Amino acid sequence: MTVHVRVVESAPFAENSYVVWAEGNAEAFVIDPGFDPDAVVEVLNEEKLTLVAIVCTHGHVDHIAGNADLKAAYPDAPIIIGRGDAIMLTDARANLSGNWGFDIVSPPADRLVDDGERLTVAGIELEVREIPGHSPGHVVFVLHGSNPPLVLGGDVLFAGSVGRTDFPGGSFPQLKAGIEAKLWPLPDEAKVFPGHGPVTTVGEEKRTNPFVGAGR
Repeated sequence: MTVHVRVVESAPFAENSYVVWAEGNAEAFVIDPGFDPDAVVEVLNEEKLTLVAIVCTHGHVDHIAGNADLKAAYPDAPIIIGRGDAIMLTDARANLSGNWGFDIVSPPADRLVDDGERLTVAGIELEVREIPGHSPGHVVFVLHGSNPPLVLGGDVLFAGSVGRTDFPGGSFPQLKAGIEAKLWPLPDEAKVFPGHGPVTTVGEEKRTNPFVGAGR
């Protein structure tokens, strides 16, 4: 299966949202819509796609800020998030926006997912792997149907870095253990699409990441 991924980067946190669809399919889903939902809609319109799901790796405000606008534009698209971060959608303090002086919330989740679950969205099978440590219920979504596999990774693993662990519910030992258990077994060529910064691969980070790689 050929899977297309287009990035929409939004200020002020340089957060990456991703529009994802399979070749030949007119349906798409978005990962972590941030502060520029209009740009997500522009991508959908350019590619002649219909949004069928809003998928969140975790509940921090920069990754859910666009949920409400997209849900209003595509009311049949369910909001999907890991069970452990669901409260963050509707609680401005929990999603950190309240701490920064602006209250942003999302509609509640339509579907909660758990570690090990598999779901099919827009014709693409996603495997849920829970990796807490940046947030209590952070999940990543692994697409095994593409070659190489794709990891829609949120704020777990970055090119040369890892997600912050100084937010409420954060834990570096937990994050490190999750990366080693849930990401390192993937093929080295597996592409990681992170919540901030450029695309990387599992193999590159396993070898060179200064926080969790072999050379740390």
